[in-house]
Amino acid sequence: MAVRAVSSCSIFRSASTSSSSPTLFAFRCSPCHFSRRFSQFSIRFPIFRSDKLVPGHGGLQSSSVHSLVDSVMEELGALRRRRRVRAAAKVELTSSGGIVEDKLVNRTLQQGLLLEFKKDSERVLLAVAQRPDGKKNWMVSDQNGVTSSIKPQQITYIVPGVENFDHAEISMFVQRAQENSDSALLEFAWVELLEKNKRVTAEELAEMIFGSVEPLECYCAHVMLSEDEVYFTVLETKGSRSIYGPRPAVQVEELLRRKLAKEAAEKELQEFVQLLKSAKAMPLDAKPPKSSWMVEEKIRQKIKSLESYAIDACTNDDQRKTAGMILRAMGMVKTASSALNLLINIGFFPVHVNLDLLKFNTRTDHSDEVISAAESLLSDSYDPDEIERKDLTHLKVYAIDVDEADELDDALSATRLQDGRIKIWIHVADATRFVQPGSIVDREAMRRGTSVFLPTATYPMFPEKLAMEGMSLQQGENCNAVTVSVVLHSDGSIAEYSVDNSIIRPTYMLTYESASELLHLNLEEETELKILSEAATLRSIWRRQQGAIDTATLEARIKVVNPEDPEPIINLYVENQADPAMRLVTEMMILCGEVVATFGSSNNIPLPYRGQPQSNIDTSAFAHLPEGPVRSSALVKLMRAAEIDFRKPIRHGILGLPGYVQFTSPIRRYMDLLAHYQVSVM
Repeated sequence: MAVRAVSSCSIFRSASTSSSSPTLFAFRCSPCHFSRRFSQFSIRFPIFRSDKLVPGHGGLQSSSVHSLVDSVMEELGALRRRRRVRAAAKVELTSSGGIVEDKLVNRTLQQGLLLEFKKDSERVLLAVAQRPDGKKNWMVSDQNGVTSSIKPQQITYIVPGVENFDHAEISMFVQRAQENSDSALLEFAWVELLEKNKRVTAEELAEMIFGSVEPLECYCAHVMLSEDEVYFTVLETKGSRSIYGPRPAVQVEELLRRKLAKEAAEKELQEFVQLLKSAKAMPLDAKPPKSSWMVEEKIRQKIKSLESYAIDACTNDDQRKTAGMILRAMGMVKTASSALNLLINIGFFPVHVNLDLLKFNTRTDHSDEVISAAESLLSDSYDPDEIERKDLTHLKVYAIDVDEADELDDALSATRLQDGRIKIWIHVADATRFVQPGSIVDREAMRRGTSVFLPTATYPMFPEKLAMEGMSLQQGENCNAVTVSVVLHSDGSIAEYSVDNSIIRPTYMLTYESASELLHLNLEEETELKILSEAATLRSIWRRQQGAIDTATLEARIKVVNPEDPEPIINLYVENQADPAMRLVTEMMILCGEVVATFGSSNNIPLPYRGQPQSNIDTSAFAHLPEGPVRSSALVKLMRAAEIDFRKPIRHGILGLPGYVQFTSPIRRYMDLLAHYQVSVM
């Protein structure tokens, strides 16, 4: 084949064509012959015949290059004029862009027509009409080879110029349409139509950008228009026919901005998904640390969305939407458990994560600022109450608690007076020696409200070093305390009391089990412990006489030795609150609460006075239940809720006391610390 290039046009000449047959030319015109608006594209025109060329030696030959070009251009112009006339006869545009009525006339559905229909809300398929199905429906064979019945309203487009289409060729038809689709073509067409204020159908757009209204070009134009979300909008629809109009330039600019933002977000999502997949594939000991997901803001926000979704705590729709997109991109169902498992699999959550900590927003760590302030308090040796402190270091002091207690905030001493009465000292760690109301450490403790004790860990109200080294009572060390001393009458009631700042030196740190064992051994050198037990018995009898109800029950206590291990060791303990050592400590704490309430009332001190209305419980109704934990548990269920009054004591019916203030745990309960603040001003 010989090729000559003339005036930016390429003319292909066949050397094998005989002189008796008309010549076939393939002509590709330069873009400038179509529209300056579309200067980036070469528009292809179909093959045509020319009778203006004459046979010559060795094949077909033009009399001259210029005459050949003139002939081709003349034929091309005539062809395009004929097409425009035919297109205008079918679908005409007025100069003002008005719509000729027959644009929306639906084509009659017939067997063999190629059509597009909505399979469901997310899928659109091509199919060939087979036969009617009832009065309105049609049976069709789609591109997947599936035959189904569709309703007329499901049809979105009927491809023009097609008869008896073979459904086996649909896939190839779709592929060719996809190859020819180019959103850039829409942009140029939009400029042209916006300038002329014109509207188009799919067929008109095909004629405009492809120079053809053949089935493939028409369908390709329809796909571009129906999927376009930027340049064109549907102005009118009737059945499977639609007319589109160009959007205003301002609107297109905004839609393009949104499209670019959406594409950037999708790219960002895919990059994040790859990070997740990479971390998920790593061994447990090699997964990225939790802190690494918090460095970059975009990654941190996505992780937080997953975390909120996992605990059902999304604060806005954006978090829910983001988490849903991530899970879908990971091939996971959109459930809280899926988000939880994903965060565990990437190492962000531990294997045995406690979701309640997250749901209740429990603070598990102290900020660097609070820790720094707490360390400064520890280094400060100033004691504002040093002059007034009583030296009680001569007393034998018992600190009794569970074996793994970290915060030791109370201890006991006792002696028998010469008149036979019992004197008791209840020593409570003086947390106010370090913390002042309104300080940064105090505000953090107030926000927390309490230390959190879990089977897997303890999260203290104060920074760990301050709570366990500075405030806690330490065996053999001089410790600051607030000591409540009480002398009992022989019936267990209070004869006299005092509340003082003190210095003590704890003698023993005992578990409940070891304290019970010492009581059972009845050792002569531990007389003080025996006196404490005797005092506890007197107090228990006296309180019952005042209407108290025995609530001693069995409580399960669980400790996990290695909570980070996939297969941790779990220890289960059962505590019997009727145990002698537990009863001893319980009675002394209740006694302390009664004294502080009496002290506050006598001195008009606002305190968190705790009470509980006397329940009208007929204990004889529970006589058939075994005495002890079983009967106590049944009684507890009928008790009324506790109340707090900051003005004056209120009766605590269950404890059998005229007033009560929780005072013995200022390191682990903020309400107790508040009572210490109030008492310390006296």
